[in-house]
Amino acid sequence: MLLTLSTTHRPATDLGYLLHKNPARAQVFDLSFGKAHVFYPEASEERCTAALLLDVDPVGLVRGRGAVLTDYVNDRPYIASSFLSVAISRVFGSALGGRSAERPELAAQPLPLTAGIAALRCGGEAPVRELFEPLGYEVALDPPDADAAAGRYRNVTLSGKTRVADLLTHLYVLIPALDDRKHYWIGDDEVEKLVARGKGWLETHPRRETIARRYLKHRGTLVDEALARLSDVSAEDEASREPDPVPWTAGPLAEQRMAAVVRALADSGASRVLDLGCGEGRLLESLMAAPQFTEIVGVDVSVGALTRAERRLKLERLPDRQRGRVRLLQGSLTYRDRRLAGYDAAAVVEALEHLDPGRLPMFEQALFTHARPETVVLTTPNREYNVLYPGIPEGGLRHPDHRFEWTRAEFRAWADGVANAHGYTVSHLPVGEIDAEHGAPTQMGVFRRCA
Repeated sequence: MLLTLSTTHRPATDLGYLLHKNPARAQVFDLSFGKAHVFYPEASEERCTAALLLDVDPVGLVRGRGAVLTDYVNDRPYIASSFLSVAISRVFGSALGGRSAERPELAAQPLPLTAGIAALRCGGEAPVRELFEPLGYEVALDPPDADAAAGRYRNVTLSGKTRVADLLTHLYVLIPALDDRKHYWIGDDEVEKLVARGKGWLETHPRRETIARRYLKHRGTLVDEALARLSDVSAEDEASREPDPVPWTAGPLAEQRMAAVVRALADSGASRVLDLGCGEGRLLESLMAAPQFTEIVGVDVSVGALTRAERRLKLERLPDRQRGRVRLLQGSLTYRDRRLAGYDAAAVVEALEHLDPGRLPMFEQALFTHARPETVVLTTPNREYNVLYPGIPEGGLRHPDHRFEWTRAEFRAWADGVANAHGYTVSHLPVGEIDAEHGAPTQMGVFRRCA
């Protein structure tokens, strides 16, 4: 795990005063999860680079006092994560606070700085740019182009003119937000840290909600408290602010899709939710983790899928109160079902494309006319993106059971038509890493019933 900080300010070796680390010698710091090494690969009048290298003990993470992992084989020792944020705070604490007894005027001055982050788990190029570019950094990723698997980890270079304290603060907050797998328990003190470190920049960041959610491990009440304390804009300004156009999360596409759907359902204010075509219960599992959803109903035509969902959710072992939040029903997407009427929201995740196109009107009637929830969140593959998957032949579909897949224009035309016909509005959102020509791998429509 490696972080480098460089400057071309003259004399560049003044960086040592700002970081409180002498360029002439290497230093080692003991941390609860390993050791941190600080050294200077280059230190001249023209250019100076400080390196923070973490040697994480993978055995200690599993077996040591205060163990935080359960598996010996994992990516934690090798990638930039919340461990790096802890090291920044411990090793560069004075610099993080903007203090320098020897060069106080320099600590308050914007300098030409470059940060290099090795193996950042970021989910692709778009999330990195969306978090750092609004802060004025030039962002470069290596490799610049990567496939879906390799693209989850990138070497990232940030360049800009800023204070050392500001750069370290941005790294401290945004690295764990990109990784989205903070290694320690999250409580009220983490809200205090986020508010303190975010003061002066996070309040106005266009992705502040995403950052807060991921920094606080999606703990709803903590996120709400942090956002309320961060926001210093008027209610009118908040109401007019554009929502995040791309609900992203690091990790495989399936994880990104589930996170996007849960977020859309949560943002709708729903508490009673349907998962239509629930399959083995992956979305149900995510919904159960959010206390906002007080009644969750999974519907699938397959009895076998519902049985697997019951096992996944461990319904028999749950306390009565938790068990009472969830129901599993056998049912079809294309038939009117009185049991499904009156719910706040419905999710249809990667299910529509399994229907014969001729049955789509029946689906539309069953959901938008009869069940008629306030919100519908629907995802489906973007056929244009298939050319980027090496295993799919030209003109092929992503799954043998898919009866069709839509282009972006086809999905937009269908969704807009359904919304207009049934008294809904619809917002179109991409999910996953966006290709400049082919768009995102998944397209999502969020339908809201008109008053």
